[in-house]
Amino acid sequence: QVHVVESGGGLVQPGGSLRLSCAASGSISGIYTMHWYRQAPGNQRGVVASISSSGRTTYADSVKGRFTISRATAKNTVYLRMNSLKPEDTAVYYCNADYGSRGDFWGQGTQVTVSS
Repeated sequence: QVHVVESGGGLVQPGGSLRLSCAASGSISGIYTMHWYRQAPGNQRGVVASISSSGRTTYADSVKGRFTISRATAKNTVYLRMNSLKPEDTAVYYCNADYGSRGDFWGQGTQVTVSS
């Protein structure tokens, strides 16, 4: 089993920045890809950014140039640096640890609110 924990959410003014952290721990080794998703009220959960075990990154169009996903040396910890935040970035942000055919595991989510 794998335990995924996010942290770093909070309230920030438009134009501000936040950094989210995600740590995965457990009995399965060799994470393939880690993802950040978000879900706003009334919307479906959608992927924001992903980083593979080799460091390849992808981003949703809505966050390109503003968000940066990175991975710690241990590779089971990822970060999401969010700059130039907008009210429409308000959502619960979830981390997903993707082990490929061995399954994937979700954190409990962390709330990000962008408001003046």
